[in-house]
Amino acid sequence: MRRRILIATTAAAAALALTACGGGGGGSTAAGLDKRGDITIWYSNNEAEIAWGKQMVEAWNAENPDEQIKAQEIPAGASSEEVIGAAITAGNAPCLVFNTSPAAVPGFQKQGGLVNLSEFEDGDDYITERSGDLAEQYRSEDGGLYQMPWKSNPVMIFYNKAMFKEAGLDPENPSLSTYDEFLESARAIKESGAATFAINPAPTSEFFQSWFDFYPLYAAQTGGTLLVEDGKATFDSEDGKAVADFWRTLYDEELAGQEQYQGDAFADGYSAMAIVGPWAISVYGDAVEWGAVPVPTQDGTAAEDTWTFSDAKNVGLFTACENKATAWDVLKFATSEEQDGIWLEETGQMPLRQNLTETYPDYFEANPAYEQFGDQASRTVEVPNVQNSVEIWQKFRDGYSESVIFDEKDVDAFLTDTAAEIDELAGE
Repeated sequence: MRRRILIATTAAAAALALTACGGGGGGSTAAGLDKRGDITIWYSNNEAEIAWGKQMVEAWNAENPDEQIKAQEIPAGASSEEVIGAAITAGNAPCLVFNTSPAAVPGFQKQGGLVNLSEFEDGDDYITERSGDLAEQYRSEDGGLYQMPWKSNPVMIFYNKAMFKEAGLDPENPSLSTYDEFLESARAIKESGAATFAINPAPTSEFFQSWFDFYPLYAAQTGGTLLVEDGKATFDSEDGKAVADFWRTLYDEELAGQEQYQGDAFADGYSAMAIVGPWAISVYGDAVEWGAVPVPTQDGTAAEDTWTFSDAKNVGLFTACENKATAWDVLKFATSEEQDGIWLEETGQMPLRQNLTETYPDYFEANPAYEQFGDQASRTVEVPNVQNSVEIWQKFRDGYSESVIFDEKDVDAFLTDTAAEIDELAGE
């Protein structure tokens, strides 16, 4: 069960794309920044996140009788992004949504739905002090921060120790650091019959699927380069080709599958490896004897220097909110050191806070399985914060699927042609 609250269908992706073109509810982002009173917030329908949200609301309400929070789960819909986009259009979005996809932010911003948090007197200082240099990835093209960097699930390679042992591989120190080592290990797993596939990321066409195959390895190979920087695609390069060729080899040798698996391939023993975040620790629990290592690079990169994809969700403050000053104070309260610590305890997801392992040493000492994810959280890349974000990722996925997964187009041509198309989208 990959916990994707994001978007489950291409129809929902299309709906999200449409929100970027729609008219917006809410006026000037700066209106009412000093107003106080009761507010409404939405949070995810995940059980652990609900538990955190309820205690956060109770703690705030107990201390602020004149500025109460009314909280609820995000209303049901094809996706949370579709629901939020519709609420912006209707002008009835809540003050805060604790489940805002960074990929959706440019569209919500274009709708006029998001408050620029940098316009609060302490906005920039608070966010950059909490999140450090990573905060810059969430800055919009106009220089403003329209989202609070909140929490991440930095993805790594999970591997099944029992399957590795069956394949004659070292289950405690697997050879997975370089592409050559990874491929040799994958071939041993396939040849031994330990699993049907060595690794089996979803080969489907949804725009976000490249966040869990190409993008983590591209981040690692480039030392933290985004797919688009300065309005231009970055992946038509030797590094982009190295990552694409690596995945092409996995598919060509049937070490990864070209058909969608109905279920969790890793949990079901269909594949020996998966690219997942720390949420998987509690999901797999004792059902799988697993280990985790950073994603591979062409020549091998030390764990402490390896980058990956963040798989973050952030918090938006919406222009329809009447009492924005209270909403901002609640947002700071909810992302305080104390609340981030409770979040970590409740969910096992990483707050987007600098010096994470040093800030919560007792937690990581008591939960050593999470420590490498806490360290990895400081080296993550986000989806580029550019207009047409969803369309850009869909264009990339379509080209990647055709070339890398299904071998219907030369990899070099895919990289060059798709980069040109993405440059055009990014420049609109």
